[in-house]
Amino acid sequence: AGVWGRLHEEILHRLNDAGLLDLSRAVLDSAHLRAKKGGELTGPSPVDRGKPGSKMHVLSDANGLPLLVGLSAANTHDSLALKPMVEGHQTRHDPHRSRYFKPQRLHADKAYDVPHLRKWLWGKHIGVRIARKGVESSERLGRRRWVIERTMSWLTGYRRLNHRYERHPRNYLAFLGLAAALCCYKRLARLTT
Repeated sequence: AGVWGRLHEEILHRLNDAGLLDLSRAVLDSAHLRAKKGGELTGPSPVDRGKPGSKMHVLSDANGLPLLVGLSAANTHDSLALKPMVEGHQTRHDPHRSRYFKPQRLHADKAYDVPHLRKWLWGKHIGVRIARKGVESSERLGRRRWVIERTMSWLTGYRRLNHRYERHPRNYLAFLGLAAALCCYKRLARLTT
C-alpha cells in the first residue's frame, strides 16, 4: 500500500477505536468504468459495446465505509476478485496494535455465487450471504447490500474516478485509495466532533 493506502488504514483504525466500524457484515460489489486511454488492467467492457474499461471493486463494512478498494479489467468475472479482496482485507493489520479486521459475514450479489468460493469463505470462518442464481431474488438481500451502492456513489462522486484517464493502474488506485480515505475521514470527523 502506498501513502494513501496507509492513510486509509490509519483512519480505519481510528474508526475502529471510536467504535464506528461495524464488521459484523462486509459487503462486496464492483462497478464498470471507462478507460479512455487503455493501459494495464483494461479490457473490452461487456456493458459499453466492447470499449476499453476497468472494474472498480469495493469491500465495505455494514455501515458502507470502504474497507478495501481494487481494480481489474472490465472483462474479468466478478467472482475472480472475491479472494484477493477478502485476503487483502484480512492481511491489513497494524503490528503495534496486534489486531486485524475480519468480517463475520460477507454479503454479495449473484455474480459471486460460485460453489468453491462459498467453501473457501466457510474455511476462513466467514459466514456467506451471497444471492443464489435462479433461487433468490435480488430484492431480498437488498436490505443489507444497499450500503455498497451508496459507497460506490460516494466514490464515483469524485469526478476523477468516473472514468479512468490513467494508463497505469497504480495511479488510478492511488486516486481510489485517496477517495476511500476521504470517505472514511468525513464519517470520522462528523461522528466524533
